[in-house]
Amino acid sequence: MKNLKKHSFLALLLIMFISCPGISQTYSKVIPMPTQQNTIIINKIIEAANYKTYFIDYCLSKINETASKEKWNDQKTMEITETINFKNFRDAVYNMFAFHDEVELETLLKAYQKDSIYQTTNIMTTNKALSTNLEIYAKDIVMGKYIMAK
Repeated sequence: MKNLKKHSFLALLLIMFISCPGISQTYSKVIPMPTQQNTIIINKIIEAANYKTYFIDYCLSKINETASKEKWNDQKTMEITETINFKNFRDAVYNMFAFHDEVELETLLKAYQKDSIYQTTNIMTTNKALSTNLEIYAKDIVMGKYIMAK
């Protein structure tokens, strides 16, 4: 009789815990993105801060580093280099600015346009989340994940 109570209790407990992870895994959260007007301002910030150039230089340095370590030939290095495309990474930048309103973005844009120090050391190069995303993106580039199937 005691074993039957234990088994019933364990079965009930098991059923309870099985349903909990199933519910939590079905919930998906939409990634925040800026409004269309804010996107225009963010694109101007990217230009003023020379972030696209920073992005390309960063990816190239990772490719060259890997190419020399793994002794890639010029053809493979060129093939990987040609996959660098800022459009594939742009959403990460947009997401970083999604929580700023239009006034804040305009103020930031003016600061980037006026002060050359902002152009080299700026919120995009010092933001930990964006730096991590860039590192992941560069690693994916080096691994050839953006090479189109021929």
